[in-house]
Amino acid sequence: MTETQTADAIVIGAGVIGSAVALELARQGRNVVCIDKLGGAGFGSTSSSSAVIRFTYSTKAGVAMAWEGMHYWKNWAAHLDLARSGGLTEFKHTGMLTIFSDGVDDAPFLTRYAEVGIPHEVLTGPEIAERWPALDVGRYGPPKRLEDDSFWDEATDQLPSACFDEMAGFVSDPMLAAQNLADAARASGASFRFSSEIVAIRKADGRVQGVDLADGSTIDAPVVVNVAGPHSFKINTMAGVVEGMNVVPKPMRREVYVAPAPPELDWDSNGIMIGDIDLGTYNRPERGGNIVIGGVEPECDPLEWIDEPDDASMVLDEDEFQLHVLRVARRVTGMGVPPHKRGVVGVYDASDDWTPIYDRSDLDGFYMAIGSSGNQFKNAPIAGRCMAELIRAVENGHDHDNDPVVVKGQHTGLDINLGTFSRNRSLDGGGPTNVLG
Repeated sequence: MTETQTADAIVIGAGVIGSAVALELARQGRNVVCIDKLGGAGFGSTSSSSAVIRFTYSTKAGVAMAWEGMHYWKNWAAHLDLARSGGLTEFKHTGMLTIFSDGVDDAPFLTRYAEVGIPHEVLTGPEIAERWPALDVGRYGPPKRLEDDSFWDEATDQLPSACFDEMAGFVSDPMLAAQNLADAARASGASFRFSSEIVAIRKADGRVQGVDLADGSTIDAPVVVNVAGPHSFKINTMAGVVEGMNVVPKPMRREVYVAPAPPELDWDSNGIMIGDIDLGTYNRPERGGNIVIGGVEPECDPLEWIDEPDDASMVLDEDEFQLHVLRVARRVTGMGVPPHKRGVVGVYDASDDWTPIYDRSDLDGFYMAIGSSGNQFKNAPIAGRCMAELIRAVENGHDHDNDPVVVKGQHTGLDINLGTFSRNRSLDGGGPTNVLG
């Protein structure tokens, strides 16, 4: 017998952003059903996130969103408003040093920091060396591949400067963060259906009607939100909205590595996050004296676009592991390449300009929080609120395409113009060039 359920809103995807959207819609008083094909909240790409909380974006809305988002993590228990206080993920403040490279203008970043009011310092090479003696302050960029003989060249000069912001950090357990949000959403009345695959988006007369599931059941709702991560393109195709988008995110396979920090550095206590555009990496401390290492997609590194996220290889590439660890070893004195590779493989839902889509679609009632591009974990709580406010405005008749919704941050008072994250924005080459974007 076919089961039919009725809801006010359906959220597709129970990762950290999908769970945040479900929470905020439920807090508006909507009957929300969140659906995920995996077995629990955060089981997908969220689980492989580096969970970095930083503010280096090239648009004012991007910086404002990240700065507002930090305050949610800082006040995590209060945001969740759960009866229990234990079992919550933690926000660890380490600060972040952003090292720019030749050809990358740091002025837009610093201008946005000043406009938004983010505390930061611009440090010279000698000042960096004095504060963190373990860091090599040589300029090695632009980034190179191991097969390039010049990879091993000595530094051409000393770093002229870098930006340090002390409020940056990382979240200790990204999957637990999604589960915390899902628990809070349930406490607000939302329900979750796991191990449930969507096979069709139903629509009629230009409006979404609901979804059909692989088990034969259906859910009717006037609002459907696509937060399916790397599966978002497939969901958009079901909804028939791809043709009406100027920005179309696609799945991209990426790897993140773990290597031991030199033991004498006591990186657990003294480590910082580093966004190293000069060498093409980012890294942050990890418990147990380790360093989490990822790439910032410099021009020399190939991008691994894939057609089917579920078919992506989960095996780390030995050459890429060595490349990224050796890049970090040029910056962190005394670091070496371990004999065995460690890390995780994930799939990004990536857009060409590394900027997400938080928007409506050409199908009335069908909304999208997609294209997170490996850099939106930090924004999950505020993205949830922005999507809820966008949906409320558009469902009440607001013309978001011609008059973008602006959400005021409840912690910072900053205006977040959601037009920045439009599906119809221009890709004219003036946007971010890497995942730090």
